[in-house]
Amino acid sequence: MIAIIDYGAGNLKNVKHALSTLKIDARITANPSDLKESSGIVLPGVGAFGEAMNRLEKAGFVNEIKSQAERGQPLLGICLGMQLLFDRSFEYGEHQGLGLIKGDIVRFQDDVKVPHMGWNQLKLNGAKKDFAINSQVGDQDYVYFVHSYFARPKHREDILHETEYGMTFTSAVQRDNVMGMQYHPEKSARVGMQILKNFGELVT
Repeated sequence: MIAIIDYGAGNLKNVKHALSTLKIDARITANPSDLKESSGIVLPGVGAFGEAMNRLEKAGFVNEIKSQAERGQPLLGICLGMQLLFDRSFEYGEHQGLGLIKGDIVRFQDDVKVPHMGWNQLKLNGAKKDFAINSQVGDQDYVYFVHSYFARPKHREDILHETEYGMTFTSAVQRDNVMGMQYHPEKSARVGMQILKNFGELVT
């Protein structure tokens, strides 16, 4: 069973619907102890970084997410959920994240339209093209974005996908069992469903 974390800042129903369509067993939960019983975790997210971290902390999820990630349980962060995996964000001040992937969350510069919204293409990190999460996903495949901030990983090897938007930015990351997508796989048609299917297979 995949646990979809409900902390009041996520696009839960669409993620649950996408996983159900793929016949992947998933449950929305607001109970941190359920993470111990799950075989995989999805951390969705919409809104501001600082408020989302406060909600996670108040709901008791922060330590449990870190604990399960350290145990090797597959963890997928989506959109803001991916950003929360990092050390810190500079969205409306400076805020500490989960620290599961080294790096910062920063804002797009004013020379591009913000937010970055709509369909854009992926470029796979060549060193990770054959990773299971990339099965049947290719360079130039389109996925759907809505975001004003992006991840700047400290280590190049953590980058899974990149995208061009006035610059090259990181659009997906992976460090061991911890993965994150800045785009919304649940809104990204065939490619997004394939990525969710691949995650489900990693879990099982």
